[in-house]
Amino acid sequence: MHLRRRATLTLLAWLAVWPAVAADTTQLSGRALGDALRHGGYVIYFRHAATDFGQNDDAMTSFENCAQQRNLTDQGRAEARAIGAGIARAHVPVDAVLASPYCRTRETAQLIFGRVTVEPAVRGGPASSEGGRYEALRALLSRPVPAGTNIVIVSHGNPFRAVASDSAYLAEGEAAVVQPLGGKGFRVVGRIPKDAWDTLGP
Repeated sequence: MHLRRRATLTLLAWLAVWPAVAADTTQLSGRALGDALRHGGYVIYFRHAATDFGQNDDAMTSFENCAQQRNLTDQGRAEARAIGAGIARAHVPVDAVLASPYCRTRETAQLIFGRVTVEPAVRGGPASSEGGRYEALRALLSRPVPAGTNIVIVSHGNPFRAVASDSAYLAEGEAAVVQPLGGKGFRVVGRIPKDAWDTLGP
């Protein structure tokens, strides 16, 4: 009985630390994160590149009218091009590139990848009877991605912070790497600052 009790206590102690160990091992960076992305199966969520905070969206009448929105600066455009070059050097495969309908997100996606599909769901919308305003984004982040490629979302800081509340706010140009878990949601496995793509290896 004494041995059985000791074994039980040992097992309980091990189980108590298991979630922390599991959480730590899912955080990737550098070449390990690059290898994961080259294998594919992830969603790469970008916050748009640097913008002019002297501008705002208060007067905008449509998503097509860029003059009434907060837009990328020349520095932001240069950052986006540099990110695209870094992704190419890291040989990260990308399938769909989805962007919020705002000009700053569409331009960021176009400058990084040379293509973009506007997807309002990645921005969020009014809360519905089926869930909160970011349920469609949460569903996109949870949907499995085939091995051999990755899906990209270019959106804003607030939507990601809302659905990944345990993650710090993304800086402009920063990306979060998300592992979809299907019906179990998703897990953030790494973050890539705008100037860190070359740390992922060839």
